[in-house]
Amino acid sequence: MRGFGFAEHGGPDRARFVDIAEPVPGPGEIRIRLRAASFNHLDLFTLAGIPGVSIERPHVLGSDGAGSVDRLGDGVTGRRTGDRVLINPGLWDGTCDACRKGEEAYCRNYRILGEHTQGSTTEFAVVPARNVHPLPERMSFEEGAAAPLVFQTAWRALRTVGSLRAGETCAIVGAGGGVATAAVQVAKLTGARVVVTTRSQAKAERARRLGADEVLVTGPDRPADRALWQWSEKRGVDVIFDSVGAPSLPLSLRALARGGRVVVIGATAGAELSIDVRTLFWRQASIRGSTMAHASEFEAVLDELARGRLSPVVDSTFPYEEAPQALARLSSPELFGKVVVRLPPAA
Repeated sequence: MRGFGFAEHGGPDRARFVDIAEPVPGPGEIRIRLRAASFNHLDLFTLAGIPGVSIERPHVLGSDGAGSVDRLGDGVTGRRTGDRVLINPGLWDGTCDACRKGEEAYCRNYRILGEHTQGSTTEFAVVPARNVHPLPERMSFEEGAAAPLVFQTAWRALRTVGSLRAGETCAIVGAGGGVATAAVQVAKLTGARVVVTTRSQAKAERARRLGADEVLVTGPDRPADRALWQWSEKRGVDVIFDSVGAPSLPLSLRALARGGRVVVIGATAGAELSIDVRTLFWRQASIRGSTMAHASEFEAVLDELARGRLSPVVDSTFPYEEAPQALARLSSPELFGKVVVRLPPAA
């Protein structure tokens, strides 16, 4: 079976089409014929090699996918061959203490499709039946492939981990990535006043159209912490959503209100940094980490997608043969939203 991924770790030049075994669903599993997949920055990290994460190679990239049910494993009920579905890319064992409490994101064996397992940029994917959900009627395969990872990440980070409440202020650091476009929508749905920081005037206009109450264009003469402090009338921001990491986190801390929370969901620009802890204790603030979501949180996201109150932002769609160009698009300064690959239908 053909897939897009890599045989050796490295930069984007190492990405290529590879051959892997066609998967067969076991008991409690479903095989999906994929019609669309999307890339995340996680794919670039997986390609480069993540310390401590050992994977089978050749390896297929892609955590998000949508398509139709192709085959049911023994014991699977509630799904039929041909059903339009999307995949929850978070994989849990269902047996540990956390899973039994409905806290699947804390599972000691938690994995992510395309990072720890073969991914979605291929013909078929096999996942547990609990990870297969009906694709909302209003959504295309491409939209279904653009939504799962970023919306569940934003939902949990802001609503659960960040404890964002109606009437509070929320800053989204960076305007272009898929998770940032999801975070703007989740924060607005919560009833918060939302501000986005970006270095691009073009992205500023798109963030406003997406629903941001204010967009601050930052740069060397207007660093993000100063811009947010002035915007908040020197009160500080209640919740800051930060996926950038090392360059932005110290600035985010300085822009916090008393009792404020920085929620870190990624490190796209660096993972190691130093901070002034005096800011934390004097403002009684906190740094909180978040990744993926519990099953119930994913269900809540799906409900909002079905109702049209959340909508994935697709930056661009590429045919399958142009998957290398699609992956390269992730590094484009013009990126705004998700990069989707359209897979061919069954022969």
